[in-house]
Amino acid sequence: MADTVTAAATSTNAASKSERAYASVKTRIVDGTYSPGYRLVLAKIAEDLGVSVVPVREAIRRLEAEGLVKFERNVGATVAGIDPTEYLYTMQTLSIIEGAATALSAPLIGPADVARARSVNAEMRDCLTHFDPVRFTQLNQDFHSVLFEHCPNPHILDLVHRGWNRLASLRSSTFRFVPGRAHESVDEHEELLQLIESGAGADEIERAARLHRSATLDAYLAQSNS
Repeated sequence: MADTVTAAATSTNAASKSERAYASVKTRIVDGTYSPGYRLVLAKIAEDLGVSVVPVREAIRRLEAEGLVKFERNVGATVAGIDPTEYLYTMQTLSIIEGAATALSAPLIGPADVARARSVNAEMRDCLTHFDPVRFTQLNQDFHSVLFEHCPNPHILDLVHRGWNRLASLRSSTFRFVPGRAHESVDEHEELLQLIESGAGADEIERAARLHRSATLDAYLAQSNS
């Protein structure tokens, strides 16, 4: 019995170390500390975290399965690059489904929701002074969540969540590449809120939300092709 308990405790501890290594490395990839092409030296990561190489290796395998890490011959584990085609398709899809979700949500969005969204947008505006693209992107998601979370169609809502999750896996802080777009985005957020407050029609709200998302994609593509 004692041996069983000890084995279970050991297994739990190993899983905990692996989870910690996974969370740590993933955070650094997502926030840009480990940029595309960065070589992940397992021994160094293990030393930094105060663990053995084993849980780090397990963490790297999980990140490889998620597409965040790749193995290169004679190099080892490196941070995967951002697939521009996948980003394009994700943003195109999200502009359509998020626009629909926002339009369906609009009649269910109350004054308290609008106040919460406006408060988040105010934080985003403050963030423009000393621009932090990762923080701005998180606030951007918080803002849009208020607008689409009331969507009564669970299938559309599920697709929106999948789109945002896919962007996260792509480490897509678009505003890192086109910081000027952040200023426009904040202004467009206020315009969206005013449409919702005024009881605008579903078509008008859907179009505004869709074009808002498409404008971010267009700015990114223009920067990439310049």
